[in-house]
Amino acid sequence: MDLGLKGRSAAVAAASRGLGRATALALAREGCSVSVCGRDPKKIRASSDFIERETGGRVLAVTADVGSRADCERFIGETVGAFGRLDILVTNTGGPPAGNFEATDGSEWEKAYNGLLASVIHLVRAAAPHMKQAKWGRILNIASLSVKQPIDNLILSNTFRPAIAGLSKSLSKELGPHGILVNTICPGYTRTDRLEELAESRVKAAGITRDQYYEMLGKNVPLGRIAEPEEFANVAAFLCSERASYLTGIALAVDGGASMGLA
Repeated sequence: MDLGLKGRSAAVAAASRGLGRATALALAREGCSVSVCGRDPKKIRASSDFIERETGGRVLAVTADVGSRADCERFIGETVGAFGRLDILVTNTGGPPAGNFEATDGSEWEKAYNGLLASVIHLVRAAAPHMKQAKWGRILNIASLSVKQPIDNLILSNTFRPAIAGLSKSLSKELGPHGILVNTICPGYTRTDRLEELAESRVKAAGITRDQYYEMLGKNVPLGRIAEPEEFANVAAFLCSERASYLTGIALAVDGGASMGLA
């Protein structure tokens, strides 16, 4: 299927690895010019070079921390400066540390707010005027399965990820008349560096191996396994495409059926 993305421009945040990089790669394969950002200049350059080699497309690497309002605005500004337009924004950030309420101090709450929720606000505020001018746009917010149901020992994610979905729903109503679609995508357990980090703490606590931990996660999924990043990225690319022209305001779980809610 041709997703109708050739010639479009996309900005994908926190794309030095994991789901961000997989999504940027999928969009580049569909013919988008793609800008990617990350905090580590070497890692984001390596990600950009990888996407460029794989697709032959135009890729811009920007060193930026989405937890900073100024960096969010600069990332969007450099994207428009390089490509002359901005059609697609994919917001994303690394997951916050694990922990329960009592073990999480005030500074961790503030950092999580800036990284998870405020980053979306700042990126959308910078990107939306360009999309309004073009009367076309796609904003896709990568969140978490915690939007659908809380995850044990992830109090920060359980608090701020659902707020992203609420923001997305509100934005879909405000920006819809301008031809801009706004959706949230909620990955389940996917084989990324982030899952590796979570596994590290949990295998030690449970006294099991990493393979046993992944097998345990897979047993909670109707499909019997965790996802690969490419499977998530294919859905993300579709939601950013012309073919998703009547989808807005949704929070879509890409989780192999793991969440138990009906919506």
